[in-house]
Amino acid sequence: MKYRVLAINPGSTSTKIAVYDDMTPVFEVTLRHDPAELDKYGGIIEQYAFREHLVLEAMKEHNVAPETLEAVVGRGGLVRSVGGGTWKICANMLRDLKDPGLWGRIHASNLGAFIADAISRELHIPGFIVDPVVVDEFEDIARISGIPEITRKSLFHALNIRYIARLLAKQLNKDFNQTNMIAVHMGGGISVAAIKNGRVVDVNNALLGMGPFSPQRCGALPIGDLLDMAYSGKYTLKELQGKLSKTGGFMAYLGTDSGIEVEKRIEAGDTYAALIMDAMCYQVAKEIGACATVLYGKVDAIYFSGGLVYNKAAMAALSKRVEFIAPLYFFPGEKEMEALSQGGVRVLKGLEQAQDYPY
Repeated sequence: MKYRVLAINPGSTSTKIAVYDDMTPVFEVTLRHDPAELDKYGGIIEQYAFREHLVLEAMKEHNVAPETLEAVVGRGGLVRSVGGGTWKICANMLRDLKDPGLWGRIHASNLGAFIADAISRELHIPGFIVDPVVVDEFEDIARISGIPEITRKSLFHALNIRYIARLLAKQLNKDFNQTNMIAVHMGGGISVAAIKNGRVVDVNNALLGMGPFSPQRCGALPIGDLLDMAYSGKYTLKELQGKLSKTGGFMAYLGTDSGIEVEKRIEAGDTYAALIMDAMCYQVAKEIGACATVLYGKVDAIYFSGGLVYNKAAMAALSKRVEFIAPLYFFPGEKEMEALSQGGVRVLKGLEQAQDYPY
């Protein structure tokens, strides 16, 4: 039997939706939203009914009747820290997704659970989220920062990283839960994760924390200089957070977050652009090496995913530095919609048990 699942992945000004019959995509589309239209709702969560209507209209346009669905899966968003896998949407989860104090903000991805919950209730079918960005499978030793007031947090591209790891384990004819990998997702932010027996036991904070700089983010910075910047009087907290998370990395050095644009500059002979690209790869390689020590050097594979993986020169530079550790595999782009849908399919087929939100 094939199971039909609707996947919903909201962004700040778009909503990606897809319907899958098992592994077969029925349709996938990105709905674009006018920011002025969204502003009418006052807040992010208040947009859910508006976006739900557009999702149902898109299904109608693609001749998918709602009653043919067996489950609805939404992007997880900033819930409380949970383990990896598929989670049942519940009232407590929705409560936490509305709380900006939980993670300091409400992200557009939080809408995924609200839209999925509304549709699933109307159709009397299960509603899930899968591998939210706050998946936390850290070993205790990885939480220690250096001062008791700060605990290292798990915040990364969990959905894509865990799904690609599953695909690669299958490709290697290995049990995902008995496989050690180093996963590298390279998009606007960069996550480098140590996967031990199917669990992400350590990863850099891909938003504002440790790790390499990326097209948009600053990565780890010298603490003394960062303190000087923070207390210089030039920035408010919000301005500095934006500078470090949205206009750092490529944006700060080169004025663009487009890997394609940077590649074109390098091909045209821009030596400074080449230096910045090489520096990013250098930092990614160092993070991979650090993850190798977490796994005691017992690494079955290293894989790369995300938009920057299309850059052959960058991948070649990285390969030279880390290919001695383990075999390398490349998955350009992302598979988030497939990952969401397959989380639901695995549950419906009895291959995985949907978990109850523990808060």
